[in-house]
Amino acid sequence: MIICIADVLTPEALKDIRSHLDAASFVDGKTTAGWHARLVKNNQQVKSETPALAKVRSLIETALQQQSVFQMAALPRSIAPVLLSRYESGMSYGSHVDNAYINLSGNISGNIFGNRTGNETAAMRSDLSMTLFLNDPEAYEGGELIIESCHAEQAFKLAAGSLVLYPSTTLHRVETVTAGVRLAAVTWIQSLVRDAAEREILFDLDMARQGIFAEFGKTAAFDLLSKSYANLLRKWGT
Repeated sequence: MIICIADVLTPEALKDIRSHLDAASFVDGKTTAGWHARLVKNNQQVKSETPALAKVRSLIETALQQQSVFQMAALPRSIAPVLLSRYESGMSYGSHVDNAYINLSGNISGNIFGNRTGNETAAMRSDLSMTLFLNDPEAYEGGELIIESCHAEQAFKLAAGSLVLYPSTTLHRVETVTAGVRLAAVTWIQSLVRDAAEREILFDLDMARQGIFAEFGKTAAFDLLSKSYANLLRKWGT
């Protein structure tokens, strides 16, 4: 399931984030890429020592915690620290798949599978990937997020403050920016439910029961749906 969510960030939060980014130090994005992704990654990311990074991460993490549709769709167990990226004219990120495990202690998107350090708590499985757009599509040309499948390719270039949430199992890329600057935040989520099809069933059930509650209140139908939702979450949760 791929889901787009609008207005995750308020205009005030976006303005605050962009002011921090204007003053931030950026480094080559290859420093946070796995060995194969480095071959196709051409962007910039906020330097980890930048003082404003913690403030921006806090703003985004708070917004995600408060966003009910995101919580329903992702069922997050863990969320990796957000990376803030910038694409100037000529920059892109070629086709790649996100690593199965995210190293939280150092190279956040480094490939640690088969090269574990023994510190298992530093590794987080990536079930879902998220791109949160930080400036409007009119601010740059190109720069679409392309998510590939065996059937077709889908392009995403959303309004500032909107996000797209998609399975980390997919091949995806960022098209070349041909003018302007593209700003985005990216992160990865380990879900309480590993299987994407099971997450979608739970999302549909949750949407249905909340719709019933909003229209009719706590009915017998709501209770039965809530029972099924809770029991399936117990059954499928990891």
